[in-house]
Order: sequence, then C-alpha cells, then structure tokens
Amino acid sequence: DEWCTISRFQLDTLDSSHRHVSLQKQHTSGRKRKSTASDAMHKANQELAELEREHEEMTKVKNIHNIVIGNWDVETWYFSPYPSEFSPCKTLFICEFCLKYMKHKCSYRKHKECCEKRRPPGREIYRENNLSVFEIDGKENRVYCQNLCLLAKLFLDHKTLYYDVDPFWFYIVTEVDNEGAHIVGYFSKEKVSAEDYNLACILTFPQHQKSGYGKFIISLSYELSKREKKVGSPEKPLSDLGKISYRSYWTHVLMHLLSQSSKQGKMKSLSIKAISTMTAIKVEDILSTFQSLNMIQYWKGQHVIKVRQDLIKDYMKNSKPIRLCKSEYLTWEK
Repeated sequence: DEWCTISRFQLDTLDSSHRHVSLQKQHTSGRKRKSTASDAMHKANQELAELEREHEEMTKVKNIHNIVIGNWDVETWYFSPYPSEFSPCKTLFICEFCLKYMKHKCSYRKHKECCEKRRPPGREIYRENNLSVFEIDGKENRVYCQNLCLLAKLFLDHKTLYYDVDPFWFYIVTEVDNEGAHIVGYFSKEKVSAEDYNLACILTFPQHQKSGYGKFIISLSYELSKREKKVGSPEKPLSDLGKISYRSYWTHVLMHLLSQSSKQGKMKSLSIKAISTMTAIKVEDILSTFQSLNMIQYWKGQHVIKVRQDLIKDYMKNSKPIRLCKSEYLTWEK
C-alpha cells in the first residue's frame, strides 16, 4: 500500500451526472416544501380573515336593543355575547345589585322582590358622602364579574374580556341611597401586569355620564398605584374617547402641580422623574402630555420642562373643578 497524490488521478473520467441530479432533486424538493408551507400559511390566513369577517358581521348588529336596570331604561350601543336564549331580544332586564339578567318583565319583578343583594360583592374601599367604591376579586366573584363584562360590552365597541375574569380586579363605583348602592361605572385591572398597567377597562354607564365619574375613575386608578408605590398607565392602545379622557386628566394634574410648584418656588428642582413619582403617571405619558402643550425640549441628552407661565396661568384661570378621588377617603392598603 502507498499514498497516492492527486496528480495520479484522471479526474476528467468521473461521472458527475448523478450529483447534478441529486442537487436538482434537493432543490426541487426544497421548493416543494417551501411552496407547501407557503400554501398552508396562505390558507390559514384566509381562514382567519374569513372568521374575523364573520365575527365582525355578526357583531355589527345589536342583539339587544335596550336594557332596564334599576329605574333606568337605556338604549344599548353594541353587540354583547349573551347566551342564545337571551338574545336577540328587544329588552333585557338586569338587576342593578347582583347583575342577573332576565328576558321577561314578570321574571324581573319576581327577582326584585326576592333578591337580597343591595350592594356589589367584595369590600368597600372608598366612601365619600353618597359615593362608594367596592373592590371585587374576579376569581372569588366570578359570576358577578362575568355578568358585569357582558353588561359593559353593550356600551364598549372593542371589549373582548367576557368570561376569563379570574386574573382581574374589578372596582365598582356606586351611588348610595336608602335602597342600596346603585352601580354607575367601573374599571378593571390585571392582578399582575408586566407592563405596569393600572387600568384595563373603564366604563361609566350612559345614564350616569356627564357627571364627572370618568375622571374620578381614572384618578382612583392612580391613587391605588400610589398606595402600591408604583407608577402606572392605562392598557394600550386607548380608544379615541380614552385618549381624550386621559389627556384631559394628565393635563389637569400636571398643570396644577406646576402652578403649585411655581408658587412655592420649587420649579427648578422639579424633574420629569420627580413628577412621575409624585403623580404615579408614567414618564412617557408625562412627556406626551407636555409635548402636546409644547412644554418640553431636549437638552444635553435629556428631556427638560420648558415652563410657560402664560400657559399655566391661562389654564388655571379657565380650569373647571372636576370630580377626583380624594386620598383621605380611600381605605385601601396593599
């Protein structure tokens, strides 16, 4: 035996056709696999788009035209996935205390006579005169919270949470009189939020709108964040109405803080981070609000507040009182 150098081989006599055929087969097979995968993906996308179209068409039409809740007869705005035996129907009757829903007026009357509930479940965490707020664990009071979500969907276009209520806290805002605590609105938030969201869903029922409850609910969510020693933000993306409400609230809080700091001669020591800590509003929400007011500039690698005393004074002069959560009436502790 001996080692042979490559110069002793006649390479031009090699048959390389099988290699070309093999490569061609691999290339064709790869194309087929790619084509098959692409076709499957395209088919799946088409099926998903078709399902979305069917859902959109189905939910375009209101399945319940109005509800009777307490002393109110309220026209609904959107579709809500109530069980098939309750929808579609012209009028749905809802107990304002336990939120049980009924299709017939006689059933509603009988239920009102025997229902012992006079307030939402859970614990009362806020009481200011006749205004009361209850905190409810979605896991412990699942049926009530599911009924609340179905009711809320009648007035919310993009709400998707109906039955999986376990991971959420619900905060029910009520007006209290001799008959009980009447629901006027609510908000929900995740028990654990990786994004530091302090509000997932918010609603003031139509019959109680224009009464300042929206700002109250937003301010309550931030007061809870302060008690948790966190900064928070509403779940994104916000609806158009949500953007307007939050921008109005953020502007109110920031302008009043700047006005107070100016009077106390503390403007120079006021940073974006300090404002965030004091208000529990996230830095990015503070920046976006100041940018909308043309009160922010970028200097030496950081954002700096550009104080406009004329704008602050003008705002304070024309500012109207709004209903906010008052910390001294909040009994919630972490």
